[in-house]
Amino acid sequence: MDNRDLAAELLKRARAAGADAADVLVAEGTEFSATVRMGDVETLTEAGSKALGVRVFVSRRTASTHTSDFSWPTLRRLVEETVGMARATGEDPAAGLPDEMVPPEDVDLQLFDPSAQALATEERIERARRAEAVALATPGIVNSQGASWSSGENAVVLANSMGFLGGYRTSSVSLSVAPQAERDGQMERDYWYTAGRGLGDLEPPERVGATAAERTLRRLGARQVPTAEVPVVFDPETAAELLGAVFSALSGYAVFRSATFLKDRLGEEVASPLLTVVDDGRRVRGLGSRPFDGEGSPTRRNVPLDHGVLRHWLCDAYSARKIGARPTGSARRGVGGGPSVGASNLSFAPGESSPDAIVGGVARGLYVTDLIGFGVNVVTGDYSQGAVGHWIEKGRLTHPVHEVTIAGNLRQMLEDVDAVGNDLVFRGSAASPTLRVRRMTVSGS
Repeated sequence: MDNRDLAAELLKRARAAGADAADVLVAEGTEFSATVRMGDVETLTEAGSKALGVRVFVSRRTASTHTSDFSWPTLRRLVEETVGMARATGEDPAAGLPDEMVPPEDVDLQLFDPSAQALATEERIERARRAEAVALATPGIVNSQGASWSSGENAVVLANSMGFLGGYRTSSVSLSVAPQAERDGQMERDYWYTAGRGLGDLEPPERVGATAAERTLRRLGARQVPTAEVPVVFDPETAAELLGAVFSALSGYAVFRSATFLKDRLGEEVASPLLTVVDDGRRVRGLGSRPFDGEGSPTRRNVPLDHGVLRHWLCDAYSARKIGARPTGSARRGVGGGPSVGASNLSFAPGESSPDAIVGGVARGLYVTDLIGFGVNVVTGDYSQGAVGHWIEKGRLTHPVHEVTIAGNLRQMLEDVDAVGNDLVFRGSAASPTLRVRRMTVSGS
């Protein structure tokens, strides 16, 4: 019995056991990873997995369970126990499958590419070696925390009692390097990576190693700077981290829990007109793309923040009912537990300024290349994080900076974005161009 037939059969058994509604998620896949350090293989792992999750509703009571045991006695018992658990829980008026359901669309997002899986194990390891070797050959690089190759493929089937039955396959591959540099007794570490659906999406190993070495060497000679209120420029990697905090504030769950500084601001201008947030679940070859979300709703291109105006919240069926909105195809889930709101291919839309022009417009400020710790309160917007980067004087990067903290309020920071770069590049499922915030507090010596 294939996974589609299995899911359909379990739905029948759930209804026979007393469930008013149910859904079944089946996921299976393989993963390969190899880590090379100083040219030698340090770890080598290959594994397969298969798991199944059942969620049932008895009126507005719900329960979910999961298992990796696919024997029929176990699955029958699992369904019966899940229905029994649902009967024992309290009612929740917002619980339930989506109110509307359409058949899965036949859309080719090019999510599966077999090229990485077809590569021989020795070649996968060799590509990690090549990347690390280029980094180690760079003057000033003295050590390595390793180069890692990772690849895998997954198949997902989702079925529910409203007649939905869909599935899709995905693949992924990545390569990363983390070299160490030393100068005058000071040691620094940084990294670089490349990722995609298949080999054609990756940067060459030599370029990954060279970029990792360059990023590491530029941290040497770092020092503190005096405390000041200055413009702060976030490079694409750190701006993408900032984007993650913004996404949390846009979730329907944050709204009904009163856990977002954006609550009650729908339809208002809450950010600079230069800022647009896009969450595109249909981006071709996107690492966050899928034809339907964790509840079977079609994915789509969402623009919750449009030129600074808050247009809508991102919701699954549950959070949409809680706040009187509509689902946005944003449900994410694993085999264990129910859905929640998650991002697909999330980005700040690119602007028109080059990164050089953005830095060049700063008389005195900080260019951030790494953020340390977690210091964002999405309820109040208070923001404070350790930062590493470069000091800017008269539009030029002058020297590396470390052991500083940047602080402000996310609400004000969004309003104070006065430049957005044209350098948006997706290397994962979240990306951002360079951003400049007009003024923040940089706390140093």
